[in-house]
Amino acid sequence: MLSDTLVYKGGVIMIPIILGSIIALAIVINRINYFLSIKMDVNSFIEKIYLLLKNNDINKAIDECSKTKHPIGKVFNAGLENINKEHTSIEKAMERAGILAIADAEKYMLFLVIIIGIEPMLGFLGTIIGLINSFIAWEKAAASVTVDFLAGGIYQAMITTASGLIVAIPYYIIYHIMLGKIDSMTKELNLYGEELLETIKDVHEVKK
Repeated sequence: MLSDTLVYKGGVIMIPIILGSIIALAIVINRINYFLSIKMDVNSFIEKIYLLLKNNDINKAIDECSKTKHPIGKVFNAGLENINKEHTSIEKAMERAGILAIADAEKYMLFLVIIIGIEPMLGFLGTIIGLINSFIAWEKAAASVTVDFLAGGIYQAMITTASGLIVAIPYYIIYHIMLGKIDSMTKELNLYGEELLETIKDVHEVKK
């Protein structure tokens, strides 16, 4: 097969390039599953929680938050479980929950960006090795050099460069799309977290 031939002609450097692409694919699938698992209508959830708070049904609100996989549920749960504590303690609990939730969303993303950075460099390394092999062949053949003597090294140079870029470019795009989702999620947590803090503060004022 043509693909097998190209991989073979790319040389040993193709092994880490292919391995990196497999690991990157596994990470992307894992993160897609994560984003699908937390998908929900955030506004509807918040309205439901605020309605329960308005009816002073704190326990049911906490139960709803604990059943929610979205990070906003974890942040709200931390706030409501500490609702009778001081404002600073509630804020810190929600902040910790938010940090842990975002860390969970960013899981494996560091490995993905490392692979994206390394793949083109592996390709360029393959290019250098291929060119060196071509020059060695040229030196050995001297005046009788033909295209056949140089072809192996040139093949390796072109194939490894192309392979590294073919792997890196789509994953670079996917990485930034996911990063955008996480950034939007972080902004949501900050916005709605502050709103909940204000609501809890109002509840404390009413109790006084």
